[in-house]
Amino acid sequence: MSTSTPERPFRNFYGRVHGKTLKKNQKVYLDEDLGPLSPGPVTWEENPERSPLDLDARFGGKPVWLEIGFGGGEHMVHQAVQNPDVAIIGAEPFINVVAMLLGKIRKAGADNIAVHPGDARDLMDVLPDQSISRAFLLYPDPWPKKRHHRRRFVTQEHLEPLARVLKPGAIFRVATDIPDYVRQALEEVPKAGFEWLAERPADWREPWDDWLSTRYEQKALREGRTPHYLTFRRR
Repeated sequence: MSTSTPERPFRNFYGRVHGKTLKKNQKVYLDEDLGPLSPGPVTWEENPERSPLDLDARFGGKPVWLEIGFGGGEHMVHQAVQNPDVAIIGAEPFINVVAMLLGKIRKAGADNIAVHPGDARDLMDVLPDQSISRAFLLYPDPWPKKRHHRRRFVTQEHLEPLARVLKPGAIFRVATDIPDYVRQALEEVPKAGFEWLAERPADWREPWDDWLSTRYEQKALREGRTPHYLTFRRR
């Protein structure tokens, strides 16, 4: 019986892919380190059949966490070092911060990180059902204009695939300093099969016990914005 290749969906991408010219050492990191850190064939060019990744083979059976848009990478490296028995996949299309992350991985000696330098939606296409034990969305692009709110990650286009790949009971953490992003997250994330774990104000006003403040959070604090820490659980 023949099987047909899935049709590639049309996906708008609105974020930056390239920024300032890379430093010489960053180019070295990309040339030498990025390939070995691949989680497996993710892109449509590499994997047109959209075959699921073999995470057990790639990570030796470790629980797998996912960070969506890891920015400078400091949080992901921190979590990897603090949790050596866990593997973490990061998805980030902005190549300049991917290069920054690779430098941090080298310095920390972390060997439990994989990197997809592209759209998280492509990665979620090929993650097996119920394969991810924890997910992070930390200071995502706020897209502040109302007409751009559909570009935010906290829409069903992104949340439904995320819910599919998370294990029942898996934790999904969202950090943001944008009040309207909080509003949209609290409206949309539960619709995708999550419950908000909050019983008192401290549950969203205080950071998690294992939190490492990122450069984006430090910028928000300097500019007088208040961080919010939302914890959801996959039903």
